[in-house]
Amino acid sequence: HWHMIPLFTAQPSGKNMEDATSSNPQSIGFTEKLKSWLSWSWTYICAVWFAMVLTMIYVLRSPLKLQDTLTSASVFLNTLTPKFYVALTGTSSLISGLILIFEWWYFRKYGTSFIEQVSVSHLRPLLGGVESSTTTGLFSSVNGEAEPRPSVSECKVWRNPLNLFRGAEYSRYTWVTGKEPLTYYDMNLSAQDHQTFFTGDTQQLKSEDTVMQKAWRERNPQARIRAAYQAIEMNHECAAAYVLLAEEEATTITEAERLFKQALRSGKRVQDQITSLGPFEIITGKDINLLVYIKRRLAMCARKLGRIKEAVKMMRDLMKEFPLLGMLNIHENLLEALLELQAYADVQAVLAKYDDISLPKSATICYTSALLKARAVSEKFSPEAASRRGLSTAEMNAVEAIHRAVEFNPHVPKYLLEMKSLILPPEHILKRGDSEAVAYAFFHLQHWKRAEGALNLLHCTWEGTFRIIPYPLEKGHLFYPYPGCTETADRELLPSFHEVSVYPKKELPFFILFTAGLCSFTAMLAMLTHQFPELMGVFAKAVSR
Repeated sequence: HWHMIPLFTAQPSGKNMEDATSSNPQSIGFTEKLKSWLSWSWTYICAVWFAMVLTMIYVLRSPLKLQDTLTSASVFLNTLTPKFYVALTGTSSLISGLILIFEWWYFRKYGTSFIEQVSVSHLRPLLGGVESSTTTGLFSSVNGEAEPRPSVSECKVWRNPLNLFRGAEYSRYTWVTGKEPLTYYDMNLSAQDHQTFFTGDTQQLKSEDTVMQKAWRERNPQARIRAAYQAIEMNHECAAAYVLLAEEEATTITEAERLFKQALRSGKRVQDQITSLGPFEIITGKDINLLVYIKRRLAMCARKLGRIKEAVKMMRDLMKEFPLLGMLNIHENLLEALLELQAYADVQAVLAKYDDISLPKSATICYTSALLKARAVSEKFSPEAASRRGLSTAEMNAVEAIHRAVEFNPHVPKYLLEMKSLILPPEHILKRGDSEAVAYAFFHLQHWKRAEGALNLLHCTWEGTFRIIPYPLEKGHLFYPYPGCTETADRELLPSFHEVSVYPKKELPFFILFTAGLCSFTAMLAMLTHQFPELMGVFAKAVSR
């Protein structure tokens, strides 16, 4: 799958390493020695070659008539008019300006320099450069011995727990603005999820399941809807088809809720039929996944329609009924609904269960914890008073919680403080990435605004996090080092009209600065030559001599 991007390469165990190296130690040792010798000698070979070229030119200076050539070249340069120099410098400035524009566009779009990328990919192998395969320097003990690398989860894409409805929300945005809020990469991941969760074993597919499996892969929304109706004609109890219609065809949340209820009734009838066949008939994982998905979406419909207490009850019942499905992050839906009810004690109880050191974190967990602690002190918080008397214990706890949240995802504060414009969240998010920040702020900005002074406290303290985190980012403070794969994945998940937030902020590549300087210098020469032709002609002749 595209969304499985490894953050660290797993290191082989000691025994496996011994087996691998003992299989043919002589050939491996000779190859490594040859590579290291070539890499070491390359610099000296280049120096010897350069010295040989200079020696050859010196020896052949008489047969090549270098002195006469230089004399004729000097005479030719003396006969050139200032117009030639204006044309030369102007053309150089134009070409370097075009290169600068292209480099800047490429850097803004892909986050790297085109010239640098081509140079590294094509010239580095010729120069004998190889990437370092050892990273023990990042995880070394005091005495210099390498420590085992910590187990870090893969930098992968997760399903957005609060993703919107395509027909009732995403499509309406497209109708109004003419922009597509979802990328093809994001929708392709959703199609893979639906195929995996709702179709089950391909060897036991029914005819309507086969149709639905093709429907999820269809790129055209209308083709998906037609396929869903085709599956319903084959079997009126096809719950997956009703799910697709609720997601794609329903233009309002009320209509989507009606279709999800129809899907739930169909799924329960299928369950009852399977159970009635006897004790040896079991419900498949496909049926369970489908029921969980439908119930969760029904709870989200109730939340969007204002029936928040009903939504909270449905989410709690779902978490009790399927306690092993914690990976679906239903508790994040529950936290958002409880915050809307302002049931802060219940929010704290949920956090006490899921904000555990052994469980994976998310922006919702970290920033909700920070919001609760900030809410307790933010109403009376004043930066001037705090600087005079110092921070109290409660204020210190709130600031530390904000620093913890910002370290986990540094992109969120700019959206909460409305320093960056929000867009519709994608269907998949990358933890600690800009996509997760967009999704969190889209649903939780209202809760921060409701807590008086919370955003002011965030504004005063969030940038202090970066003084705590070591730089360069080899190590984290409270979490593992910030992954380097977030920018690439976020550019695939977020639409092209959104400016992706990048952390740490990248410096401009050398070639952009070089072409900018070259363009400015040649443009200045062209202007001076045009304004002061005689003076610049004398200067050019003096330089050429």
